[in-house]
Amino acid sequence: MKSRRRIGWLVAALIGCPALPAQAQAPAGNQAPAEGTSEEWIDRLAGLETAPEFDLAELRQQLAERVKSRTDPVPSKRPPAVPQLSGLPQLVADIRFDEDAAVVRPESYRLLGRIADTLYHPSLLEYKFLIVGHVPSTGRRDHNLTLSQRRADVVRDVLVNTFKLSSKRLLSIGLGEEQLLDRARPTSPVNAQFHLVTIGKML
Repeated sequence: MKSRRRIGWLVAALIGCPALPAQAQAPAGNQAPAEGTSEEWIDRLAGLETAPEFDLAELRQQLAERVKSRTDPVPSKRPPAVPQLSGLPQLVADIRFDEDAAVVRPESYRLLGRIADTLYHPSLLEYKFLIVGHVPSTGRRDHNLTLSQRRADVVRDVLVNTFKLSSKRLLSIGLGEEQLLDRARPTSPVNAQFHLVTIGKML
């Protein structure tokens, strides 16, 4: 396992620039959360008491229907699309992408490497995680939903293929602009951040 991690970090070092910090969760609309140490990240992702029930295929279908029906057209007034995410152990990470694309920018590879290193910690090896993508409320609502899913899938692919995390431990879903991190400012870049959420233990 150590050799695979070293390979992942070597790729990140060759590709990336200094890392942007991942951030601890704060309720939407609050000030930006403070960055944390690796130990704090581990603490925030551990300690899941009750695993939520997630049917990702059903959730994606519900999101698509919500967007198609144009329910709650005002972004700041939309209720959370997946409220069960609230209260779960999680981190918020500012992973950067090319504009309107699902291509991770080189400077974010070291951040993803640090996330991978956190997930390799012995106290987290028994857990599985959900990568949750978000997009600011700019452009078409249906496009934003699709883009956020593509980006969440790409983050998962990087963690699995570059940093050699088990694919069984990582799931992904894109929420588009349906669950804004800052509802008071729907177009703010803060709404492009990603959640990494602990959702259960490996069977």
